[in-house]
Amino acid sequence: MGAKNRKDIDPAFQWDFTHIYESDAAWEQACVETEKAIDAIPACAGTLGTSADALLHALNIISAAEQLLTKVSAYTNLKLSSDNGDPVFQAMDAKTEKLGVRLGTACSFVEPEILAIPADTLHTYMEDPQLATYRHRIDDIERGRTHTLDTEREKLLAMAGDLSGNPQQTFTMFESVDLTFPDVTDENGNPAPLTHGTFGVYRESRSQAVRKDSFEKYFGEFNRFINTLASTYAGSVKFDTFFSEVRGFSSACEAALFRSNVPVAVYDSLIEAIHNGLPTMHRYVQLRKEVLGLDELNMYDLYNPIVDNVEIEMPYENAKELVKKALRPLGEKYQQLLDRAYSEHWIDVYENKGKTTGAFSYGVHGVHPYVLLNYTDTLDDAFTLAHELGHAMHSYLSSETQDFENHDYKILVAEVASTVNEVLLTKYLLATETDPHRRAYIMNHFLEGFRTTVFRQSLFAEFERKAHDLYQSGQALTAQTLNGIYKDLNEQYYKGAVVNDLMAVEWARIPHFYRAFYVYQYSTGFCSAVAIADGILKTGNADNYLRFLTTGGSDYPLNELKIAGVDLTRPDTVENALRVFDETLTEFEQLVKSL
Repeated sequence: MGAKNRKDIDPAFQWDFTHIYESDAAWEQACVETEKAIDAIPACAGTLGTSADALLHALNIISAAEQLLTKVSAYTNLKLSSDNGDPVFQAMDAKTEKLGVRLGTACSFVEPEILAIPADTLHTYMEDPQLATYRHRIDDIERGRTHTLDTEREKLLAMAGDLSGNPQQTFTMFESVDLTFPDVTDENGNPAPLTHGTFGVYRESRSQAVRKDSFEKYFGEFNRFINTLASTYAGSVKFDTFFSEVRGFSSACEAALFRSNVPVAVYDSLIEAIHNGLPTMHRYVQLRKEVLGLDELNMYDLYNPIVDNVEIEMPYENAKELVKKALRPLGEKYQQLLDRAYSEHWIDVYENKGKTTGAFSYGVHGVHPYVLLNYTDTLDDAFTLAHELGHAMHSYLSSETQDFENHDYKILVAEVASTVNEVLLTKYLLATETDPHRRAYIMNHFLEGFRTTVFRQSLFAEFERKAHDLYQSGQALTAQTLNGIYKDLNEQYYKGAVVNDLMAVEWARIPHFYRAFYVYQYSTGFCSAVAIADGILKTGNADNYLRFLTTGGSDYPLNELKIAGVDLTRPDTVENALRVFDETLTEFEQLVKSL
């Protein structure tokens, strides 16, 4: 039986869009206002450097247009996510996309004009208290002064920017549209379709034959086109390097991290700390091999459950209560916000036909966040609920405290709040669960978080760094070269497992590589969250963490994290998280051996 149609889902478990606009007609009117607001922007061109008042006037006009666009876009993006097949929602979303392009075009003069203002003059302007709300925005623009070129060269780079997206577009079309896979043989000996989605299911199969078959056929198809994929990825690396060199950065890595004002030393110290923690990872690999009773552990044996036959039913109502109890250490206000999220239709709970898969949280400034789930009554779904509510409360508290200009937080801190909630839920379950099989299942869930987020994403980060450095040093990025880098890294990270030649092509399926030096933030976010949750549980005080959640985008991410007691410029955060990984693994080893 397939998923229900949207109209057949109980409205009690659906979003209430009237919190954004009362009706589609009200949204239409807001679109008209947004168009007018965008049309008012070009008249400001050429005025920004004339006085503080002129700068304030222009920024106010632009901010007003951005606020309107953010709200009309939220309305259509969320409606479309609830049913992507609805032609009315498709048309509405296309309309807001066009408004977004118009706004971007209308604002293209802003940064060059601000940077054309002499630094001393700009500093004098910014002393005006009425410009206070824009200080961080201006500071961020001015930070790039030494990497900004003259108007003509900036125009050329902007034109090249359209070309630079081509490798990613080519990869997406190939991977999401053109690439198909042969059927696999399922656990009952029957042919079954292999897709990107079902591959994730088959690699968790209890049958090693199914895992092996799906692994070989899935990666085998990427391997058939590996030279094309290597050329596509090399094109992306070349663009990254070109833009970084033209702007005067020492490397593509430095250029990418500059956007969030993060020094390259943070990236390098993450990799160094992970290398120091690899012996614990190797123990985990060895334990998996022993518990599964395998003569050799292959890379297709990494995702199937170690702890077997544990089914923890978790109806949605139970999950709501469980999450509330687990998050009590975050205080009374947080509890009240969870009640509001549950009762005020912040959450779209169940799957329906056409609904976006997976889960997400979408903050709407001045309204409240919206959380999408596809809930199926499992413990994993309860973890997803906790995770997305972490994002939601971060968005809510930032929007409540900060004005529009400063509410939106950066990616570097985005995964912290969500993972803090997951860690608190894990710790609560381990403190209350007495059944040894269930305890082992929960512990394994936590250990897998470390393996797949901290170690795996760090491996990805190291691959990106090596590929870019190799190209910058004058070497060609061929399939053979890239496969070699990736295989060597897997052998280093998963020592004790068999890394066959087919595993060497996995890099070719990772879409994040086309957004260079992005994935390291998953590792630092997870490690930061483990440190924060650990501190809250030990001290019983969440005040600094809650203050961190209110900062939004009012400061640079590294400064915001320091409020929560995390300093990523030092190795302590990652080292302490890896210590927790080691302690959890020690307890898990004893537990599974006693079962």
